[in-house]
Amino acid sequence: MAAPLRLPGMTSTTTRPSQIDHAQRTWLRRFRSYASRIVLLLLALLIGALGMRAWMSRSAPDLKAWHRMVPEELDVRALAKADWAAYVQAEDRIFKDLIEEMGDELDAEDRVQFNRYNPDSPVCPDRLSTNWNRSFVLEPRGAPTGVVLLLHGMTDSPYSMRPLAQDYQRRGFVAFGLRLPAHGTVPGALTRIDWRQWIAAVQLGMREAAKRSQGTLPLHIVGYSNGGALAVKYALDALEDASLARPDRIVLLSPMIGVNRNARFAGIAGWPAILPAFARTAWLDIVPEFNPFKYNSFPVNAARQSYLLTDSLQKQLMRLEASDQLEGLPPILTFQSMVDATVIASAVASTLYAQLPANGSELVLFDINRDADISPFLRGGVLADPATMLSAPPRNYGVTIVTNAAPHSRAVIARTVAAGERDEVSRPLDLMYPPEVFSLSHIALPFPLDDPLYGLTPNENEDFGIRLGTLGMRGERGVLAAGLDSTTVRLSSNPFFPYMLERIEAQ
Repeated sequence: MAAPLRLPGMTSTTTRPSQIDHAQRTWLRRFRSYASRIVLLLLALLIGALGMRAWMSRSAPDLKAWHRMVPEELDVRALAKADWAAYVQAEDRIFKDLIEEMGDELDAEDRVQFNRYNPDSPVCPDRLSTNWNRSFVLEPRGAPTGVVLLLHGMTDSPYSMRPLAQDYQRRGFVAFGLRLPAHGTVPGALTRIDWRQWIAAVQLGMREAAKRSQGTLPLHIVGYSNGGALAVKYALDALEDASLARPDRIVLLSPMIGVNRNARFAGIAGWPAILPAFARTAWLDIVPEFNPFKYNSFPVNAARQSYLLTDSLQKQLMRLEASDQLEGLPPILTFQSMVDATVIASAVASTLYAQLPANGSELVLFDINRDADISPFLRGGVLADPATMLSAPPRNYGVTIVTNAAPHSRAVIARTVAAGERDEVSRPLDLMYPPEVFSLSHIALPFPLDDPLYGLTPNENEDFGIRLGTLGMRGERGVLAAGLDSTTVRLSSNPFFPYMLERIEAQ
């Protein structure tokens, strides 16, 4: 016979059913009381946090026309039916409407020299020789030897894919640079976007690329940052959907495979924005828009959608790995800075590469500048050996670490452990860390040192109204306009870009 039920506060002596019922009711009342108090406490904390968030937002800069505008992008259903020509036609309409609406909404105080939405500004995209905020196609001179789709990052535009697209074009590829929905127009567009629209747009781009490849030419997909997550997501979707063309190669730059887990709660921070007085809580950053090809302001929804994308990607990776479906993935070549303030660098190895089959993939890590003259000024955590983020060899994938040749040298070497091997092979590179550079950054990888907008030594033959890569102003903090403080410190071009091209071309 089963022993009588015992609950907290009951003795081990024999009890009658009525006593058990009474003890159960007493325990349940106490539990409900404690649970109610905890819920009320959590609710009070949430209300207090939202109240504080709403109150603090009142000191943020005022929202401008480009924060309030939300251009009407094609939805998921329309994107699924559209082709490249239809997408470009819709894009033309968006930009035309934007120019007209901005002309009506722009205040006199916004007609400053370095405001991209001021039609008289030198950084106004419509005044430049080419508006690289738009989707583009670069055709090779002769018969195509391949086709590539290039995907830019969050708040970016197709401009960030221009250097790689031009190299692919030089090598005979047809290069499609896709403007992802809600980009290249106004930052307000990101307040309403859904990550599934990006997925649908990438599928549209790959349909066009596959059409041009005719099933015979190599088909590549290149993704930077958020675009890297989209590239991997597309490849995984293609494993489960036979109607999607499979890429032959994937190239990733600073891919957004993992973001801070707190990003899942980003949307909560914008809840007070339902009240017009607290509309600024829908934004994490409200800063001047002086960059012709990238938003500086950043809305809460953008962080939320990035989290939803990476969360879906990670779950799909685990599901396909468990069912041995990742065997169909093409080789992936990834370039990642060891220090990255935007994405979790270690997630590239632990979440993506750890699941890959032995298919010829490789991970290239750009180490910090370990010149002994600089290292005393670096935080201790960044001085760890890059190998600490990796599993011990042999691995299913190759690993190359680009790092200093010696403690007192700015010259760099490439240390490579091939897939399936344990031994490391080093080779010197004809490259050096610039003396003022202590590391790469998330935003640096896609741009050569001579990029006219972001380069440390910009090409003088092109002018986009401002040379952000050469800003090196010195003075007291808190004086520069919001956004410029980070712009003058964060490296925006890649001293190892030639090596990156060499590796991509060798695929």
